[in-house]
Amino acid sequence: MDTATQAIGEAEREARTRIARHLQELHRLHLALADESRALKRFTTDGQAGIEIALATEMLEQYMGASAGFLENMRGRFEARLALLRRGEPAFDARPDRAPEHGTFWLGFSRLCAVLRRCGGVSG
Repeated sequence: MDTATQAIGEAEREARTRIARHLQELHRLHLALADESRALKRFTTDGQAGIEIALATEMLEQYMGASAGFLENMRGRFEARLALLRRGEPAFDARPDRAPEHGTFWLGFSRLCAVLRRCGGVSG
């Protein structure tokens, strides 16, 4: 493995690690919001169900708005890059030794397209 390939591999690992850390933080925030939502029932047990209703509604509306906005932004960003990404296809030239690399690329590209369609369904 040459130095350039090693550097790309290291950059990929670092990017995966950073993304994993952000997703772990997002999970922690989800747990914190779940705890907050459970704590809202105190308003109902104190005879103030209207307060719980209002707070729950606001929390869910804000969460859905932020999540939908994020997904729409990411979907737009990657859809705009699809043509460039597609041009990154490894050369195949009908050479059997290149077939696995070629197939892996198209499997990954198809997976990205499927995820983008799902994001469009969630936010749109």
